Amino acid sequence: MERKQPNLFLLSLLFFLAVQGTSGARRPTGSGSNPSTLNNAYIALQAWKSAIKDDPKGILNSWVGSNVCDYKGVFCAESGSTTIVAGIDLNQGNLEGILVKELSLLRDISLLHLNTNRFSGTIPNTLKDLFALTELDLSNNQFSGSFPLVTLQIPNLLYLDLRFNLFSGPIPDLVFNKNLDAILLNNNNFDGQIPQSLPNSPASVINLANNNLTGDIPFSFGYSSPRLKEILFLNNRLTGCIPQGIGLWSDLQVFDASFNSLMGHLPDSVSCLEDIEVLNVAHNKLSGELPDLVCELKSLMNLSVSYNFFSGFSQECAKLYGRNVVFDFALNCIPGREMQRPEPECDMVPGGSLSCLRIPSLKDLSCGTLLKRVGVVEGENELKRVISRTPRGNTICFGNNALQKLEPASTTSRQIEVGR
Repeated sequence: MERKQPNLFLLSLLFFLAVQGTSGARRPTGSGSNPSTLNNAYIALQAWKSAIKDDPKGILNSWVGSNVCDYKGVFCAESGSTTIVAGIDLNQGNLEGILVKELSLLRDISLLHLNTNRFSGTIPNTLKDLFALTELDLSNNQFSGSFPLVTLQIPNLLYLDLRFNLFSGPIPDLVFNKNLDAILLNNNNFDGQIPQSLPNSPASVINLANNNLTGDIPFSFGYSSPRLKEILFLNNRLTGCIPQGIGLWSDLQVFDASFNSLMGHLPDSVSCLEDIEVLNVAHNKLSGELPDLVCELKSLMNLSVSYNFFSGFSQECAKLYGRNVVFDFALNCIPGREMQRPEPECDMVPGGSLSCLRIPSLKDLSCGTLLKRVGVVEGENELKRVISRTPRGNTICFGNNALQKLEPASTTSRQIEVGR
């Protein structure tokens, strides 16, 4: 669970104020535009204070009088000749209450950090009026209901953290079409399939772990922005194959799809992940031999393939221990190795009839030309397969999802401690 220290909050606040000072947040213009003032902030904060039922740390004892810049957790800054409320940090406050519609009066706020409290209910629709807001952290609270679509209507939002709440229902397509750099939705009750818009996201961190998501990982999920650093699917109910397109995420450092029901082989294209540090596909139903090209990855620090049905691995994988790489292959079907499945279990490998896209001749294939080797277009009611310059003998099966190549987005990568 993430713990943001006050000094980190202030550094983030100063950074975003500097960015706004040079480029400016997009705001409505014209006679209807009413810039936030300290008086508006006073109205908003007092309305919010009245909706907080329990304050065991006495944080709100300082929320008295009109000088909101003296309120604990409220950070002010100068914008030209005007003093504004630029950020609120009530992390670890253990406050119990709700969010009120009057928070929309905080028009100049850039950062709103409320993790580890007891806020509940739903997110007010008026938050869409926070035109300067770039970071919204509502993690580790008791918010409930369907996905708060209002968070996707905040024009300049870059960081969305909804972890460890009680949200339920499907994840909307729009979340991956927004210009978000961090999408943290883990440890909720989201269900349904992963939206096909996943490849559209320019995010550097996406965490969907510990929900109730079902269906396949969208086939084209690797054919998107190469800026992605971490993606976590662990502990859902996902099925099908790990898409071959994973190899196109050239900057990927963490891939965790453990504790699902994925089948088929581990794609050979994983060998293109030159920056991968953590690769965890444990507790699935994967089979075949572990590709030696995967074990040759130079940045690898942790490789976990335990509790699957792998039938073997090469000498390159055996060398991982000499590189101080954590390598866990327990409870597979590897002959001559200790701590493997009983032989009767290995006679019934799951997903034997499942056909996944395979490009086994990857040693002769430049990772940068992967898209040139396989092209896919979506036809009417079915997927039309187009294979260009692909060696004979390769098989291809895409399921129901189309492959597409998207232009890389320009995003700022941030180091985020994701909830696992």
